[in-house]
Amino acid sequence: MEFNGTFKLEDTSAEEVWLALSDPVLIRDSLPGCEFLIEVDDEDVAFDELREESTEAEPTGDPEVIAERAFQEGKRYAALVEIGVGSVNPSFETTVTIDEREFPDMTASGEGSANGSSFEMESGMHLNETDDGVSVEWWANAEVFGRVAQMGQRVMNPVANRVVKKFFERIQERLSELTLDDQGGDGEQGTERAGADEADDTSGLSQRIRDRIGL
Repeated sequence: MEFNGTFKLEDTSAEEVWLALSDPVLIRDSLPGCEFLIEVDDEDVAFDELREESTEAEPTGDPEVIAERAFQEGKRYAALVEIGVGSVNPSFETTVTIDEREFPDMTASGEGSANGSSFEMESGMHLNETDDGVSVEWWANAEVFGRVAQMGQRVMNPVANRVVKKFFERIQERLSELTLDDQGGDGEQGTERAGADEADDTSGLSQRIRDRIGL
């Protein structure tokens, strides 16, 4: 099954969007049905243990905090994601590997399973800065097996579009709420945008993000 689309994020820069989409905590909080998203080292992932160990880390706009926990190329991440498909609501135990991560492109591959259904997928995104924000071009190729696969792409397409739309709407909300803190260093999380220095312009902020997360 192939899925793709473009989502426009307003009043932001490509660097801010890249920062947001590099943060596992922000992704966890924005992806509908995601219980946790954690970096893992072991080939055999113990999802029950991860559920108990999952932290309540909060989203932040501080580039230095995000840089410490950002996705890394070659690293593996485990997620538990519940997705309603037709009459079933499977919770997929999923592992994802970041295959390539170089601004403004990122690709990942993964697999998941849940109650007689499973999938394998490859996905990617590309950021384009526009006059009034950023457009995110995304794509995914998935092979789905079992009970969910029997429903076919006619059922899967609306589900995928709904999840992606909700995901980017939450990303837009978080970009609007969080300060991309140019003070850095104190690690304070959840600071409101209202506290930012009014003298900061977009180009200066984008450069600070580039400096702090190594773009």
